[in-house]
Amino acid sequence: MTTIRLTMAQALVKYLSALRVEMADGSVEPYCGGVFTIFGHGNVAGLGEALHAERERLPTFRAHNEQGMAHAAIGYAKAHMRQRIMAVSTSIGPGATNMVTAAAVAHVNRIPVLLLPGDTFATRAPDPVLQQVENFQQGDVSANDCFRPVTRYFDRISRPEQLLTALPRAIQVMTDPASCGPVCLALPQDVQAHAFDYPTSFFTPEVIRFRRPPADAFELSRAADLLKSARQPLIVAGGGVLYSQACDSLRTFAEAFGIPVVESHGGKSALPWDHALNLGAIGVDGGPAANALAREADVVLAVGTRLQDFTTGSHALFANAKLLSLNVQPFDAGKWSGVALVADAKVGLAQLTAALTGWAADAAWTTRAKTGAAGWVARVTELTTHIPAEGTLPYDAEVMGAVRDSLNDAGGNSGVHDVVVCAAGTLPAELHKLWRASLPGNYHMEYGFSCMGYEIAGALGVKMARPHQEVIVMVGDGSYMMMNSELATSVMLGKKLIVVVLDNRGYGCIQRLQNATGNASFNNMLDDCIPEGGEASRIDFAMHAASMGADAVHVKNVAGLKSAMVTARAAKRSQVLVIDTTHTRTTAEGGCWWEVGIPEVSARPAVNAAHAGFVAAKEHQRI
Repeated sequence: MTTIRLTMAQALVKYLSALRVEMADGSVEPYCGGVFTIFGHGNVAGLGEALHAERERLPTFRAHNEQGMAHAAIGYAKAHMRQRIMAVSTSIGPGATNMVTAAAVAHVNRIPVLLLPGDTFATRAPDPVLQQVENFQQGDVSANDCFRPVTRYFDRISRPEQLLTALPRAIQVMTDPASCGPVCLALPQDVQAHAFDYPTSFFTPEVIRFRRPPADAFELSRAADLLKSARQPLIVAGGGVLYSQACDSLRTFAEAFGIPVVESHGGKSALPWDHALNLGAIGVDGGPAANALAREADVVLAVGTRLQDFTTGSHALFANAKLLSLNVQPFDAGKWSGVALVADAKVGLAQLTAALTGWAADAAWTTRAKTGAAGWVARVTELTTHIPAEGTLPYDAEVMGAVRDSLNDAGGNSGVHDVVVCAAGTLPAELHKLWRASLPGNYHMEYGFSCMGYEIAGALGVKMARPHQEVIVMVGDGSYMMMNSELATSVMLGKKLIVVVLDNRGYGCIQRLQNATGNASFNNMLDDCIPEGGEASRIDFAMHAASMGADAVHVKNVAGLKSAMVTARAAKRSQVLVIDTTHTRTTAEGGCWWEVGIPEVSARPAVNAAHAGFVAAKEHQRI
């Protein structure tokens, strides 16, 4: 056996740079698109030296915030439909713990990312070192143990030869369609520099090919029988449709049997927005046509969805329907005592198609779905092209229409070239209902963890994955303030983003939820948060963005935004467009109940009334 003597860090980087993956179109690409890192003690000497040596084959990117760069890696993997990844390296201590929130984002959303935090010394000779977490009861605990509950696989490399087992295992987890998610390899800083005679064969790994598990024969037969019993079936498309590259299969299946399709946040863009059977968004922030049919469906086929409470209306929206879950992950397929069909979405839909020959949904149901879908498309046009009266602040729908239609003014093809990125606040609800996505992946929403601050950083990763598309960030002032530093990174890397900041002067979404549950307005809008001796907030978002190198402008109205968008599309560097909006108006159509804990006892009559409504609504919840 031939060997090569390398440090553990050198071996890790050499292995990553050698990995190749077969993409859905048959092409072979590097599996790891690069490494984001902020160097510090714990990774600069060992891993830093290794990254420099391999920089031509495995590029290294510098960021400004550890959470932000991990968000960028998540955005990159999601935009690649989980077929490619990025790695993220940090120093020990705060560098590592800054990534924990991003790890949770990836964990909840089932997105692969390789986390490589530096760790304290395996020898413990210099303990305690700078930034070390000392646990009084457990001597082997470090800050990196925070990653254990928010990763699919965790390992601490305490000897250089352990990499031979741990690294391929980490890759296996990230490339398994069922277990896919973030992995963490904690790297003690002394072990990074330790050498070992690694087999040369270790650095010629096989090309990664993603498995597509078929359905069990019994489960398939049971699922087909259930669907054949349906007269008014409904398909809920989740993110698994996109990750399985099953969008064409979904369309073929829906058309063959006349089944209407509704979309979760993760599944939006699985069908084009104008497909005759696409009723659009479902759930708490769903459209009226989708939710109306969801309430009346007799069988719901959930494809590749986690059945999150926003999708199911806290399990009250289609509580009376029989549930069939087609999912590659048994944990998700078996939720809420439904009928499980454990399989890859693309393969499972093909198997169901063959098993359902001769059956179709009731023609009247299909016709009603098409009528509802067309009606909602027309209403969306009205909402997003409405011009607010002079002196009236616009709301999100009117802003979205200006952003969308600016592509036509710029001579483009609306909806084809834009990827919209968002994560938190009111915007996800409005985008879910109203944004028009024509191609898979053109709607990029982080709504599993709904992490404020994901937007700009995640969009950077999307742009790195899809440089040929315009990546548009829709972000509220609250999320912008949470994290904006990777805007500077986008300028530094030459990865142009268009960031539209909707400034409603506070946490408008939570303010409305606060009021809807009977509570007084408190601690949300900026003007309500000024203590004695304080002063009103005077944040100038355009000036702030310009200070980080972006071109930035504060537009006066919707017409000004549309004009600025045309200019922004023609620009080469990142653009930030700020517009004042109102938090008091939202799209009234659609929506359904969402369970929020409301106090049983309160001195406020409005809270007591809200609690009574909460109790009544729970009667309709699936148990």
